[in-house]
Amino acid sequence: MIGSIRGEIIEKGDDYLLVDVNGVGYVVYMPTNLLDRLDGGFVTLYTHLHVRETELTLYGFADREELELFRTLLKVQGIGPKVALAILSYVPLETLRQAVAREEAALLARVPGIGPKKARQILFALRDKIEVEDVWAAGPTITDADNEVIAALTALGYSVAEAQAALRTLSQEARQESVEEKVRLALSSLAKL
Repeated sequence: MIGSIRGEIIEKGDDYLLVDVNGVGYVVYMPTNLLDRLDGGFVTLYTHLHVRETELTLYGFADREELELFRTLLKVQGIGPKVALAILSYVPLETLRQAVAREEAALLARVPGIGPKKARQILFALRDKIEVEDVWAAGPTITDADNEVIAALTALGYSVAEAQAALRTLSQEARQESVEEKVRLALSSLAKL
């Protein structure tokens, strides 16, 4: 099994990197939020080698924690590597932890390929794998109004991670506004990025 690789990025695709390790190019699929942070140069990735009858596929992650979460997601019935990667691409690690601790299946149901039933199944599978005490201290609670704002932004084509980042940029006064006003303010902050 290939546990990690370190090499030079020679090509970047929509969902993968081509990494040159001593003259051998490895295609490594990874979450898009990690891929967006990498521009070139050398990279070190923790990897998971997925073996099928006809192919070997390498998945890469920035740290061991994200790798372990990916492997945990693969243990959920009906979740393959592509869907697990989509979850990690659309929902940041800390947000996923909060969703599991707060049993917010609606957040996971917004990920392409995940319906409400599968979202609840994922929450159930991850429930015992995340320490709840750490999560409650990690950040503010996502309210129903916040969920509506996130739903509106994702319906407009933004990822859950982008929608939550835009929501976090709102001031305390803005967070008290109506859902429509919060969506407008979040869109203006996304336009500045």
